[in-house]
Amino acid sequence: MQKIAETADLKKLTEAALHFEYTKAADPIGSGAISPVPYAEFSGQLHQENATALIPLDMSEALGCPGPATSPALCANFVHILPNESLITHFNATSVLIYVMRGSGITQFEGQEIPWQTGDFVVLPVGEAGCRATHQAREDSAFYLVHDEPLLRYLGAEAKKAQFQPTLYTSAQSLKKLAEVEHDADAVNRSRVSVLLANKDMDQTLTVTHTLWAMLGVLPPGTVQLPHRHQSVALDLILDCQPGCYSLVGPRLDEKGAIIDPKRVDWKPYSAFVTPPGHWHAHYNESGQKAHLIPMQDAGLQTYLRSLDIKFVLPKKVD
Repeated sequence: MQKIAETADLKKLTEAALHFEYTKAADPIGSGAISPVPYAEFSGQLHQENATALIPLDMSEALGCPGPATSPALCANFVHILPNESLITHFNATSVLIYVMRGSGITQFEGQEIPWQTGDFVVLPVGEAGCRATHQAREDSAFYLVHDEPLLRYLGAEAKKAQFQPTLYTSAQSLKKLAEVEHDADAVNRSRVSVLLANKDMDQTLTVTHTLWAMLGVLPPGTVQLPHRHQSVALDLILDCQPGCYSLVGPRLDEKGAIIDPKRVDWKPYSAFVTPPGHWHAHYNESGQKAHLIPMQDAGLQTYLRSLDIKFVLPKKVD
């Protein structure tokens, strides 16, 4: 009797075990076992509808993962709240990052009231009730909201412990810092004119949360931000721009540092697009006015894992 039980237990323990010859499993994307992160664009019209709503920018079907998800680790959303209305968001997430595209109001989180207005960033951790917040709008308001629930869903984990405090980055503070960088004498020699949001609790990764990374950047008229790449997925939000602003994206460079057979993404105000990991991307402003953008990524996690692997095509130095 003991032998039969042991045999049954052994069969159950081993029935899921598989073995692959190395070359058949070392590259799951190349073999088709897992799908690559695709290009995607999301129109700003999504947050112009006459309703209060959370609008996930969902690519889970293309990614082959439970949704909603915009990348394997993150979900980007547009949030629209009509005047004097409120919306509750509740995620199994360690980090929620909000950029206020328009409007003003307050967010209630764990007994705190966080005021916000156009251009502010609000960052929320997990609380006692999970990552739950109530957003109340004084006027027609819209957010770009990114959270890391897809990562926890994949891990089969539940967010329990806050790794940072709720944090407000005001528009005035962020734009002042960006102006200082833009007017620095050495700005012309930098591949990006931008500021990275950071949190004092993230002293190893220098990022806005332990999983998320966010940048506020300006693209001056007549300039090109030369190609760079990283292993995190970029969820790019365009703020203001005129026709003639665009990005070129592709997986390979030629010997001169130009992207081979690039995909062109024309910028549109308050619209978003996805840049796949490992793909080179360059930004162009052929209009006569400044343009601003906000990329958000899972680069907090990637930086901690030492796997971000960011690389730049460097500009020629200007004296």
